[in-house]
Amino acid sequence: MDVPESSTGVPTRKVWPRFFIAHISIEIPGRFAPSSWGTPLAYNSGRVIWNDKAATDLAVTGLRGNLTPRNTTVLTNRVVRNSVDVPARKAARSLGQSLASPSMLSESDMATDFRRKEQLSELTDRIVESYHEIPTINHLGHCPLPSADVMIDIVQDLKEVLFPGYRRRQNLHMGNVTYFIGDLIDGLHDRLTEQFARAFRYAHDAEGICCDKDHTPDFEAVGQQHAIEFLESLPKLRRVLATDAQAAYDGDPAASGIDEIIFCYPGFEAVTVHRLAHQLYLQKVPLLARIIGEWSHSRTGIDIHPGATIGPYFFIDHGTGVVIGETCEIRTRVKVYQGVTLGALSFQKDADGNLVRGTKRHPTIEDGVVIYANATVLGGDTIVGANSVIGASVSLTKSVPPNTLVTIEKPSLKFREAS
Repeated sequence: MDVPESSTGVPTRKVWPRFFIAHISIEIPGRFAPSSWGTPLAYNSGRVIWNDKAATDLAVTGLRGNLTPRNTTVLTNRVVRNSVDVPARKAARSLGQSLASPSMLSESDMATDFRRKEQLSELTDRIVESYHEIPTINHLGHCPLPSADVMIDIVQDLKEVLFPGYRRRQNLHMGNVTYFIGDLIDGLHDRLTEQFARAFRYAHDAEGICCDKDHTPDFEAVGQQHAIEFLESLPKLRRVLATDAQAAYDGDPAASGIDEIIFCYPGFEAVTVHRLAHQLYLQKVPLLARIIGEWSHSRTGIDIHPGATIGPYFFIDHGTGVVIGETCEIRTRVKVYQGVTLGALSFQKDADGNLVRGTKRHPTIEDGVVIYANATVLGGDTIVGANSVIGASVSLTKSVPPNTLVTIEKPSLKFREAS
């Protein structure tokens, strides 16, 4: 291979744009290393760390351009010079310098000092020791828990089933959709069976029974039974979701059509996942309803507890900040805006000071109610009567008769010329 010459007649090489002083190690793929470098110092994830001779050769010759910043790492924190095309003799002189000029150093030039990794072993021991000290937030020595990642992937496939042609798979038609949906349902059956089995086994183990091969009941069988029951609910869920999409279109003049609702509206997305989560809640499957419900909450900013009972033709407009509690009951054709809270007024406690669970804590919203932005309706005994309207920013803690308009007094505004 011919070597290009600089204007002074000195051979030049295309080198990695940094030169380093003595006591350097470099890490490169072994297939690029000359035999003259001898035995590597260490191996790291399929890459090889070589000695100072390798660093010198790299700086002077660049190994004829085989090494690039993408496949080479230099382990040092003392940079001598930055350059791209440098005469070989000048590169060699640079390597002989004993100290880099401070003006040439920058934080981005600093490479990792691998000697500091020695303290990581002791750090690991301290972290593991905390697992003994604080066992409440680790799950060790038990059967595998359900997987949040798998459940999220399951939800994405369920949306393919509920809304074919809108999601990941395109070009579906009545001639191929049966095959496509059949393949999805078959895979969903297997994954749901596994996740349901893990969830029921978790609940069983939480009672103090260890994970072993002799568990009774047969959790795989229980998981399969619930998986089939869940999949059987999908046709009914589709019918209800169709009413929700229609309610969104009817209630928002900005919507161009049902397609836009399904593609774009966070309120419809949140209601879709909620209806799936609510089915899991009704089947009393541990953990899974909350896993997918909170995933939806993180995506949409809409917090609906899986236990909330919501009728058809439900529309959340805009949606950000909506909170709907576990025991809330929402009837038909209800519309809520952003920031609405349907929550608990207070939490009852027993004689020992523990929260009383299983009671109705959240309001009932009857047919045709509209609740505007940032309104708050609290309490398990609170009922908002049919066809009522709750104005923006209202805080309501008592029942409202049907056909009632509830608003707050308008604040007085002051206007003055801006300075």
